[in-house]
Amino acid sequence: MPRPRIRLLSAIAVAGAALLALAIAPAGGLAKRGHVPRALLVGSWHGHKGQFKTIQAAVNAARSGDWVLVGPGDYHERADFKSSGRPSADDAGGGVYITKPGLHLRGMNRNRVVVDGTKRSSKKCSSAASDQTVGPLHKGERLGRNGVEVWKANGVYVENLTVCNFLGSGAGNEIWWNGGDGSGKVGLGSYWGNYITGTTTYIGKQDSKIAQYAIFVSNSRGPGVIDHSYGSNMADSNYYVGACPDCSATINHAHSENGALGFSGTNAGGHLVLKNSEWDKNRAGIVPNSLNNDDAPPPQDGRCPHSTTKSCTVIENNHIHDNNNPNTPGAGVAASGPVGVGIELVGASYNTVRSNKIDHNGAWGIVIHEYPDTETPPASGISHCQGGTQLPGGVCNFPAIGNIVHDNRFSANGGFGQPTNGDIGDEPAAANPHNCFFGNTDPAGLSSDPPNIQTVDGPPCTGPGPGDEPGLGAALICASSLNPTGSCSGYPGYTGVKLLPLKRQPTMPNPCAGVPANAWCPKHK
Repeated sequence: MPRPRIRLLSAIAVAGAALLALAIAPAGGLAKRGHVPRALLVGSWHGHKGQFKTIQAAVNAARSGDWVLVGPGDYHERADFKSSGRPSADDAGGGVYITKPGLHLRGMNRNRVVVDGTKRSSKKCSSAASDQTVGPLHKGERLGRNGVEVWKANGVYVENLTVCNFLGSGAGNEIWWNGGDGSGKVGLGSYWGNYITGTTTYIGKQDSKIAQYAIFVSNSRGPGVIDHSYGSNMADSNYYVGACPDCSATINHAHSENGALGFSGTNAGGHLVLKNSEWDKNRAGIVPNSLNNDDAPPPQDGRCPHSTTKSCTVIENNHIHDNNNPNTPGAGVAASGPVGVGIELVGASYNTVRSNKIDHNGAWGIVIHEYPDTETPPASGISHCQGGTQLPGGVCNFPAIGNIVHDNRFSANGGFGQPTNGDIGDEPAAANPHNCFFGNTDPAGLSSDPPNIQTVDGPPCTGPGPGDEPGLGAALICASSLNPTGSCSGYPGYTGVKLLPLKRQPTMPNPCAGVPANAWCPKHK
């Protein structure tokens, strides 16, 4: 059933790409036996007209292992208005809906190939309210829309294109690899996203008219890579990887801005890497989290499979700055999450945060805290406070333990100037093993709560820590308020949503690379 997708209170190098390509299989590796991969052409490119006018028509004609190449244009795709473009009658589907494994969907120019959720008569990514669509009707209600949705199809590449203005409270995902959202089961393997953009130019006042996620991966075991990507203006999170105990996912060379969260990782752990990326102008930057919801199973646990202590969830070599924006889109609890946070570990454990540049976040550069989740878990029982402690009143409390934060470069954090604000805040109650901090620097001197954190919570990174900091807990509540007053007056208040314009992004240097020979790429470059 369609459902609100708001999830959280408040998160390749060439050699790596080659290795992943082998893991996913070459172009024909998932093709049916005896099928030679083809290139199916949509639109026109350099004066050569393709066979198809719409992307979905080419996807429907393709076989596993084929390539769908798309020429420049504004494509108002509407596969989701037919039952064949949705997982079920009561579920939002995709404007482009892919169920065939091993398919390659590639635009010939990232900025000029646009999958557009607005009406067919509209200008590209129109911001006019009258130009928006919110999906097909089911039992008198609009289902919402997703842009490009890959439904339980392994080895699908989505590359070199832009997706905009797909809206809906039960949908609103611009690009989505979907392994069975809400099922509590992992139903998707490998995937690849390369040179992709997800954004919206419109935000409505109702949840049915908001965009939720720019780039979204759920219920996948990978291996998967999102490389050279951009996400902005999302009401929940610009990037999301979740519902995967061992995600085997990498986000590399990403830029995330003006979202309620830059990255959200609900119950996402194991092999998961966020690196070489920029996270700025969000309400909060990178937010791994545990929730007792249908992104099952909880908790968020960064440990390597079968290890009791070794971390495989790593946040490294990122620039995380200026996440102080109360005027991002937002709905539900995401809209009231803490503002001014670079990295927030929310009931999240055994993650490694290292070698990042973290600056100009007004509340905290990094803050770690347990999370008392008050939501009602799914009736199916797929989440029942696994990894947490069931408390009276239906509260599931998730601890934040065993995180290692080292060799990060901090500066100019804590500018809101409230008690506990600074480079690092650590609030878990009697963590065992404690969250461990060492090698972190700030030219002005590292600021932390508790004070001298690299002494009181430094190596060895085993055994219990000093316990709860009540002042930090109160500060988190202040930072979560939309209109702070009184003792919380240092935090910026909401004055109205402001969207960033659609920006040009670097396009794929050679869109013919690796493609079967065709009229657009005759030399099989």
